[in-house]
Amino acid sequence: MRRTLIILTLLAASGIALAKPVAETAAPLLLKPTADQTEAAIWAMRFLSRFHYKPMPLDDAMSEKIFKSYVESLDAEHLFFTQADMDRFAEARDKLDDAIFERDLSAPFAMFNLYEQRVAERLEHARELLAKPFDFTKDESYELDRSKAAWAANSTELDELWRKRVKNDWLRLKLAGKADKDIRETLDKRYANYLDRIRELNSEDVFQTFMNAYATAIEPHTNYLSPRASENFDIAMRLSLEGIGAQLQRMDEYTAVKEVIPGGPAALSGKLSAGDRIVGVGQGESGPIADVIGWRLDDVVDKIRGPKGTVVRLEILPEAAGPDGKHEVLTLVRNKVNVEEQAAKKSIIDVDNDGVTHRIGVITLPTFYQDFDARRRGDEDFKSATRDVERLLGELREAKVDGVVVDLRNNGGGSLDEATNLTGLFIDQGPVVQIRDASGRVEEKADLRAGAAWTGPLAVLVNRASASASEIFAAAIQDYGRGVIIGEPTFGKGTVQNLLNMDNMARNETPVYGDLKMTVQQFFRINGGSTQLRGVTPEVSFPLTVASDEFGESSYENALPWTAIAKADYRQVADLKPILPMLLARHEARTSKNLEWKNFEAEITDAKTLRAQKSISLNEATRASERDAEEAKRKQREAVIAEVEAREDAAAAVADKSGSAASGKPLLDADAKPAVPAVDDADDVDTSMVLADDGLQPGERSIRSERQREEQRKARRDVVLREAAHILSDEIDLIRNNTKLAARLLPQQPATDAVD
Repeated sequence: MRRTLIILTLLAASGIALAKPVAETAAPLLLKPTADQTEAAIWAMRFLSRFHYKPMPLDDAMSEKIFKSYVESLDAEHLFFTQADMDRFAEARDKLDDAIFERDLSAPFAMFNLYEQRVAERLEHARELLAKPFDFTKDESYELDRSKAAWAANSTELDELWRKRVKNDWLRLKLAGKADKDIRETLDKRYANYLDRIRELNSEDVFQTFMNAYATAIEPHTNYLSPRASENFDIAMRLSLEGIGAQLQRMDEYTAVKEVIPGGPAALSGKLSAGDRIVGVGQGESGPIADVIGWRLDDVVDKIRGPKGTVVRLEILPEAAGPDGKHEVLTLVRNKVNVEEQAAKKSIIDVDNDGVTHRIGVITLPTFYQDFDARRRGDEDFKSATRDVERLLGELREAKVDGVVVDLRNNGGGSLDEATNLTGLFIDQGPVVQIRDASGRVEEKADLRAGAAWTGPLAVLVNRASASASEIFAAAIQDYGRGVIIGEPTFGKGTVQNLLNMDNMARNETPVYGDLKMTVQQFFRINGGSTQLRGVTPEVSFPLTVASDEFGESSYENALPWTAIAKADYRQVADLKPILPMLLARHEARTSKNLEWKNFEAEITDAKTLRAQKSISLNEATRASERDAEEAKRKQREAVIAEVEAREDAAAAVADKSGSAASGKPLLDADAKPAVPAVDDADDVDTSMVLADDGLQPGERSIRSERQREEQRKARRDVVLREAAHILSDEIDLIRNNTKLAARLLPQQPATDAVD
């Protein structure tokens, strides 16, 4: 949910194959705004200053906010600009409003051009430092978080800052066992690549960064999307595109295949594999093949995507071939490709509860997706999170599950309609969410369909990254008493955004202005409260994985305040209060003796300690000692998990011989994929607490190595989901033989398979 800073995104990219010598670095072309961009800024200003939920005039005060946001977008860690540069920009601080009104965006573009110059200076200095030895016996440290640090007074101070930064990069690789020669080559590639990625940025990128600075200066969830960014947003919402079905990434100077999507043209051809490099792209059966080595990734993607039924030819350098290996040409017919990674999935966990096995169905929903265009066209089979979940619930009923956990961890939201309709799968009829616009008018979004797809025991699993539509769903389930909410307090995003196409408004035939994702409403729970800032508080709370001031709505300086309105006219369908103390008591008793849970708690504590570090030692002996201590903890935790798994395997084997199905081990259906968040901090250390730090950044490993690391993360047992399943199993156990209690805890209505 946080803004993605241009600099951090680019730093995470891979290096080029052969780094250019420092002396050959050419001066960049100065970027300038286009006439279309200056007009797009005017259109955006008209809407943002009049129709936003919190309309704010574009004046000198707003200009200062835009200035601050723009500088943070360029140099969030204060690694490139000096105080002298800030003084040089001072004149623009309260004149960016005039720049938009007067259709003169030369000031923000001049700031970017100087930024690019400063990046080149810093990276040339960093690469020069690689030729000199570092003294790792000195007791000095490197500041990890410079976001609130003072700007360096001059280039001499920046030189010292970068000496320590490069020394830290070198030490990480050295501690990972890399030889000096390999370290020098890796870092030289990294810094050369960083500069190349900056120099690939074009006028559209700069304009989007500046307009995003304007939009987010008003409110955190308002954004400007360039035409290209808008297309990618549409793909994310409809979970489909027209192309070949391959996930691509930058690898050295090539565009490499990260993954072939099942069912797409590439997969059906059987001729494209992960690790293959695309060196050329041609259109049609006989069109010329353009060499795409060294191209921006999104430019290559643009050439490969295209209308369904059209032909694209790819010139491939196979993964196993060297740079001079034989190229192959692959002809593919583009087709619709479903991006199933973000689609709803199901799994089943069998929980042994005092000798009785309860089958717990799990619905994992990464986002509330909907193909808006297909629905608007009247397509009866449009892609929808609710439709998919309803189908999966039917399959779980057929599998005779006793309860269902809806896993919304890391679900950042999506379609408001999907949140409303999905809630309707678990209640009969009634309001789901209240929405208030800028004029104060309140309307209800309600489930109008009779019956429910699941009326049995229900739990909703959330964490700090569950936001927006996830919070609407969780809050409605909680307010109706329909299910128990488990996990961490949610993000706290209580606002609604509409996507406004400025090209449609301006009646442009081709997209040149882009879109505004603009906050236009605030939503409220049916009990009258808001999820804004406060989020949804679970009935059964798990340890906090991240502090509220680090991540979530409360971490934004300009977030809207919490407020409340009158409650909606609704009636609770059940009452969980009688069993909550018992569920909490059982949870605490179980986790107090659970070795995996203890590991989980210890990992959270260690991760918080790492995040709280303001600086890191550059003394090799000190860092080696710290690394050894972390590695010992990691191995100890792996041993604990292995021991637990061995016990469960042995118990399962005994159960199989005796004919019993009791087992605490999750039984995943073929289409299930455990949701295990992966964390890889490119600038510091690997805080995922799963894999040892190898000193490399994303894109510097081979595709095969990256896939192996990802598989290792995915293979890790999901202790949080398992405990949620145990909690729901406790509820089932409590009500199974108590009809009076069951009547209070479960909605009294028949299930139905009706489809909207």
